[in-house]
Amino acid sequence: MPIPFHKYHALGNDYLVLDPADLSGCHETIPYSEEEIVRICHRNFGLGSDGILWGPCPVEGANFGLRIYNPDGSEAEKSGNGLRIFTRYLYDSGRVRNEEFTIRTPGGVVKSQVHSDGLITVEMGKVSFSSDTIPVLPKEPVREVLNETISVLGTDYRYCAATIGNPHCVLPMDEVSEELARKIGPHIENDKRFPNRTNVQLLKVLDRNNIQIEIWERGAGYTLASGSSSSAAGSVARRLGLVDSDITVHMPGGLLKLHIDEGYHVTMTGPATRVGEMQLNEEALA
Repeated sequence: MPIPFHKYHALGNDYLVLDPADLSGCHETIPYSEEEIVRICHRNFGLGSDGILWGPCPVEGANFGLRIYNPDGSEAEKSGNGLRIFTRYLYDSGRVRNEEFTIRTPGGVVKSQVHSDGLITVEMGKVSFSSDTIPVLPKEPVREVLNETISVLGTDYRYCAATIGNPHCVLPMDEVSEELARKIGPHIENDKRFPNRTNVQLLKVLDRNNIQIEIWERGAGYTLASGSSSSAAGSVARRLGLVDSDITVHMPGGLLKLHIDEGYHVTMTGPATRVGEMQLNEEALA
């Protein structure tokens, strides 16, 4: 029997939503192996996406549970774009309206809300720059990982690390490009100082209220937009004193609005677009 998937994108970062209610006997974790997830996400041999959102699944301490799977089959702790897409799916399926509600991911509980204009706000949580929380090796001495040096392909770069439930490595630069993100991103993602691998952002500060980023996403590769990457890069810029509390993040896929308070709690507002419904035939997994 074909399995229904619901496809959405958030500024060009696309996900497939797989609802446990559409499958019998499935609960907290997705009923596919890593190899099968890779096949489903493949843009030639599968349905094609930057990942799969499995939910709503059983959870305690929140209204809904969500598990997030990367196109390489690994599981992500948190995704800002994924959370906006999942919020939109809950709205489209009649589970929520315009009231605020909570979602639990492996990276923590967030608050989410669909506004009357269709934009979605997610309270992403608190950013930490601490080496033992991100984590970044060596963990001792415990420190804020700011303005440290990483060597990639013979070039030294200045970087800052952060977590908002998932790890990020932010490289402040005078100029950023897709070409450079693709060139150095995979090396930084798999650098031994990041035991859980890391997401990578190239950051250019445009002015006190605008930043530009290029993104290499852990487990997914070059990405047009990312909510958690925006949150991490914006918070690094604020920690370095380069931006104010309200900023717009410019990405190849579009714009996101962030509010970052003095405690580095991040509120993100942006769109999520419904693409359509797709059906997976088991033949594709053979």
